[in-house]
Amino acid sequence: MTPAPVRDAEVMTVSEDEVVVTFVTEPGEQLTTRVGERDVTTVGPHHVARVGDLDPGQEHSVSIDGYPSDEFLPASVHTLEVPAGRLLATLATVNDVHFGETECGRLDGVMEEELGPVLRALPGEPPYPETMNRGAIAEIEALDPDAVLVKGDLTNLGTEEEYAAFLAAYGQLGERMRHVRGNHDAMLDASMALQGAPYAIDVGGATLAVLDTVQPGIERGQITVEQLHWLDDIAATVTGPLLVFGHHHLWDLDAMDRGADYFGINPDDSDAFGAVVSARENIVAYFAGHTHRNRIRRSARARNVPFVEVSCTKDYPGVWAEYRIYEHGFTQVVHRISAPDALVWTERTRPMFAGLYRAYALGHLDHRCFTETW
Repeated sequence: MTPAPVRDAEVMTVSEDEVVVTFVTEPGEQLTTRVGERDVTTVGPHHVARVGDLDPGQEHSVSIDGYPSDEFLPASVHTLEVPAGRLLATLATVNDVHFGETECGRLDGVMEEELGPVLRALPGEPPYPETMNRGAIAEIEALDPDAVLVKGDLTNLGTEEEYAAFLAAYGQLGERMRHVRGNHDAMLDASMALQGAPYAIDVGGATLAVLDTVQPGIERGQITVEQLHWLDDIAATVTGPLLVFGHHHLWDLDAMDRGADYFGINPDDSDAFGAVVSARENIVAYFAGHTHRNRIRRSARARNVPFVEVSCTKDYPGVWAEYRIYEHGFTQVVHRISAPDALVWTERTRPMFAGLYRAYALGHLDHRCFTETW
């Protein structure tokens, strides 16, 4: 019997005790996914195979009936280690949610014929930001984290109507939901969604420090001297781990070319941030959005602390991130939104930018899901 054709198989998520594999077949096709000695059977077209009850910190084989391993479906994965000490808090984040956006895959100055197509919701479908964020909010509500943080680009054009739509949607999560602006949110109003940043959130033994990295009216990011002093003071005051968040990603501290027009945080401010991290050992990570990709950078100049980028919620792969913060470490687990209408949209947007988007946005598995200890 010929195996059912499988498309776009990916080990999307690996946590301490679960592996999630997603793939596509013809409607009605049933296939079994095996991880170690456990398996689960799913039905197409959109398969989300969740294999749980796995041992943490162990190597587990991975296979789908009749489908060969490749760079996106490795033959084995390593479940995450559980950091030592007491669990302090659980956090969920999203970024680049883009309420009000109607076109996906357009780049300024590039013709659609070069990197197209530009994608839109089909007639009769709701706007795709509503589809994706509705799915993310439902999954976050099911997790019931201690805190939720939305890391910027809440809107598409920075209008009051778009911001109100964001607040109406994510307001369902209650007072535990906090947010900070991104560059899209400051295009018309230099104070929209600022929310008093920088600000700190105490989550019970750990502290979240939220920075404003926006330069209103332009795409590029910054961290002001005043915010760096504030961060240094916070780090000197708190005793537990300090996790830092902002919209823009940091410059590569080890790069030689200074890149004056860098679309993230400029090199000088990134260097200054790295100096604060180097001096304050309780700063354990920096988390950003903006790039629509999953990536980690490290530099010995900043104690090899992870500078993390998480891909967007609004299109492929369509994610939110979960953090479990312990006394001596944390885990990051990036989840693909698995509501059926969300999977339809993210499969449609996977091949954007002449097919280059998949590898760019998804990134390496160990940049999506990892354990950091201290």
